Amino acid sequence: MGYLKEHINQQTDPAAVLRDGKEILLQGFNWESHKYNWWNNLETKVPDIAKSGFTSVWLPPPYHSFSPEGYTPQNLYSLNTKYGSERQLKALLQKMKQYRVRAMADIVINHRTGTTQGHGGSYNRFDGIPLAWDERAVTSCTGGLGNRSTGAVFQGFPNIDHTQDFVRKDIINWLRWLRYDVGFQDFRFDFAKGFSAKYVREYIEGANPLFAVGEYWDTCNYKGSSLDYNQDSHRQRIVNWIDGTGQLSTAFDFTTKGILQEAVRGEFWRLRDTQGKPPGVMGWWPSRSVTFIDNHDTGSTQGHWPFPKDHIMEGYAYILTHPGVPTVFYDHFYDWGNSIRDQIVKLIDIRKRHGVQSRSPIRILEAKHDLYSAIIGEKLCMKIGSGSWCPSGREWTLSTSGHNYAVWHKY
Repeated sequence: MGYLKEHINQQTDPAAVLRDGKEILLQGFNWESHKYNWWNNLETKVPDIAKSGFTSVWLPPPYHSFSPEGYTPQNLYSLNTKYGSERQLKALLQKMKQYRVRAMADIVINHRTGTTQGHGGSYNRFDGIPLAWDERAVTSCTGGLGNRSTGAVFQGFPNIDHTQDFVRKDIINWLRWLRYDVGFQDFRFDFAKGFSAKYVREYIEGANPLFAVGEYWDTCNYKGSSLDYNQDSHRQRIVNWIDGTGQLSTAFDFTTKGILQEAVRGEFWRLRDTQGKPPGVMGWWPSRSVTFIDNHDTGSTQGHWPFPKDHIMEGYAYILTHPGVPTVFYDHFYDWGNSIRDQIVKLIDIRKRHGVQSRSPIRILEAKHDLYSAIIGEKLCMKIGSGSWCPSGREWTLSTSGHNYAVWHKY
């Protein structure tokens, strides 16, 4: 009964999901997915996704957009997109529910593509579609009659003015529709730098997703083309954003990604900060850190900030054994061959089997140029890098190993 009660709690109580810390996310698309009858493709994979141990799948924006990828939304209430029809989307969501895998909606509310020209000749009105806002809904810095933006500006499109009460009311109703009528349980907030975190808090409180994550993507600290060892100011900005959401949202750990993709090139000293902790958001606030190797922007066919291809398993050996909430990218799992996929599944299984969760304690043992090793929780130990290392003590048993990584456990 205890298990059942806990499971029901996780299905309905956002606080329980964050407290539990057992999430493992799959980003279920890449930049080209809109070309491939995507909802149908994913529906066939749901049993495998569930079996592999994923708790939630981040889906691309499921509503109408000017561009096929979904990131320039227009009619927010139309669920017919290049990814598939409303019927196909609902079939996918039903299948996910059946297999107890949550669906995460990509929430793009920083900007919106206008339908008609208004003030100043800009396409800053939304006539003829649901949420038929006028120019007051658009920030003054992007051609509207609203207030100035409360964050960074997304160029080339009308940016939504979240200071307007009517805008926020409409957004909350729309989010509640996605949550309770369409059937998405989790939210990912796109371009979270673009509007104040306090509005994200209001939207989460209004729609009550079980799990929320924000994309607060800021540039790491570089000297020329060389990444600084100290990224404290970078992770502090992400932590401040999480705080601004009332701690209700997690955030993608761009700090960890930036550091990890340099570390695997033979600079593993980067993976221990001056306090002896992990150097990303994971080291400061692991229960709110969503770790990842690549996504549809950094990798895929966009490749804005890619992880080195021949080191991705060292990357996964790190994030799947460490605190934080790990995310696996669709391409790595389904397009890079069975060997990579099998290795990732093995690491997920080890994480679950040995009770590693988002808040697990970590003790870093080595962090030098060719080697990083750590003990996570009581029962797991790992190393990455070309340097030779194994834990002292006969109680440790090898759980799995691959090119430049190994994981051990003890009972």
